[in-house]
Amino acid sequence: MTSNLPAIAGIGSVTPYGPLAGAISPRPLQPGVIAAWPTTSVRRAYLVEPFSFVAVAPGLKTRRLDRLSVWSLVAASLAFRDSGLDLATVDRSRVAVVFAIGLGCIELTEAFFQSAAVHGWSQTDPIVFPETLGNAPASHVARHLDLRGPNVTVGSKGLAGECALLQAASLLRNGQADLALVLCGDTLTRTSYEWYEAAGMLGSACFHAEPVAGACGLVPSEGVTAMLLEKADSPYPRSAFRRYANLRAGHFAWGLEAAAVVRIALRGFSAGRAVYCAGSADDAGQTALASAREVLGESARVIPPDAVATGLGDTGGLLRLGLALSGAPAGPVLLLGASANRGYAAILVELP
Repeated sequence: MTSNLPAIAGIGSVTPYGPLAGAISPRPLQPGVIAAWPTTSVRRAYLVEPFSFVAVAPGLKTRRLDRLSVWSLVAASLAFRDSGLDLATVDRSRVAVVFAIGLGCIELTEAFFQSAAVHGWSQTDPIVFPETLGNAPASHVARHLDLRGPNVTVGSKGLAGECALLQAASLLRNGQADLALVLCGDTLTRTSYEWYEAAGMLGSACFHAEPVAGACGLVPSEGVTAMLLEKADSPYPRSAFRRYANLRAGHFAWGLEAAAVVRIALRGFSAGRAVYCAGSADDAGQTALASAREVLGESARVIPPDAVATGLGDTGGLLRLGLALSGAPAGPVLLLGASANRGYAAILVELP
């Protein structure tokens, strides 16, 4: 970064106790029973309940959109609303959209290929095909809000959320945009859930209504989170500025060695000053966590991986940051991302 510090100005994300600027009422989130498709017995996941999106994103046409694209439009609208920024005053050619995906538009992709398998390629609907592409949600957000800056979709195994943040910060740092709307998310489908189950990855909470002590394993989830990044000397004044955090130059890193990545991200900060968010609950996440303790000592505070963010898999980094911003005390927060085969990412943000 330059001396001008990009600041997270708005968030549309859901926390365990409700949203900062979300569409879900404040309450503890629990895995809900899956009713959208038949299962052999009760199966649970963190699901997005049906809600009215028209009040948030007026004029939204959803007939051919999958849920991921619809949620993205709602989250983007919430992020701008929470920032206090009037889009009518913004040079929209200088607003970037950066989207992190794991499985992307998997709902329509499944439907398209299942149709081809049953009816043959000649009977598939060609209008559906463009909506199966991974960059479709980012394109819909840009088109609906008339955002004409750089439009980037990131799909990086295990680290997509962190990579999207770094990409957005780079666009601001290099003067390619004045604002960057960063989004991440995924939808949960029957096929992906059944794959998790067949692979033996599901946790006991997927099968039981009551929490099981000492339980481990994955509880799949779905959803979209969005936040708005801008430089501290933003040319767009507003009456109600909502600033959540600062991201400084040099306070982010990526690499194959966890301890080295943590040291780079924390360069210039004293040991024991940061609150640490582990990136994931798997072995790679535990390695990143151990490296943070190695660098800063056993007294470093750790926020365990949030169950919802862990269930979002590749895209959960942005949601983990939103969760940290909603509950962490003032000061630095280190966001750790980990992927067993792609290395580690660390991003340090400062809470006002």
